[in-house]
Amino acid sequence: MMEFVLFLGLCFALGGLAVASNPSPYYGVLGLVVAAVAGCGWLVSLGVSFVSLVLVMVYLGGMLVVFVYSVSLAADPYPEAWASWGVVGYGFGMGLVVVVGFVVSGVVGLLVDDSTVNNGGLLSVRSDFGGAALLYSDGVGLLLVGGWGLLLTLFVVLELVRGLSRGAIRAV
Repeated sequence: MMEFVLFLGLCFALGGLAVASNPSPYYGVLGLVVAAVAGCGWLVSLGVSFVSLVLVMVYLGGMLVVFVYSVSLAADPYPEAWASWGVVGYGFGMGLVVVVGFVVSGVVGLLVDDSTVNNGGLLSVRSDFGGAALLYSDGVGLLLVGGWGLLLTLFVVLELVRGLSRGAIRAV
C-alpha cells in the first residue's frame, strides 16, 4: 500500500509539472486530469472518500469547462509540445522546485511529531463527514461568497463570448 501511495504522489507531482510547464492548453489538460485523479486516489487512501468524490465532480468538471473556453480562445494551429526546449527547461526548473519542497517537507516532517487524523473511540467520526458538516455549518458565508463569485464569472464569460462572436460576425 505504501508503494501505491508513493506512486500516486509521484503522479500528482508529475501532473502538476505537466500543467505548469506547458504553455499550450491542449497538452496541459492531460496533466490536469492526471494530477486530479492521482490526488483523488491519494485522498481515498487516507480515508476521505467524500472529499475525493467532490474533488472529481466539482473541481475537475469546472476545470475542463475552463479548458474548453481557453482552447476556443487560443486556437493555436501549431501548439508548443512537451518536447520543445523551452518547455523542457521550464519543466526542469519546476521539478527542481518540487524536489526542494519535498526535501524541506521531509526535514520538517522529521522534526514535527506525527499525529493521527482519525482517532479511535466511541465518539469518533470520520474526517470527511465531519468536514462536510463543518463546511455547511460554519462555512456558509464562504460558500455564499464563492457562489456569487461563480455567478459573476459566468456573466463575464458569457459577455466575453458574446463580444467575440460579434467581432467574428463583423470580420466576415
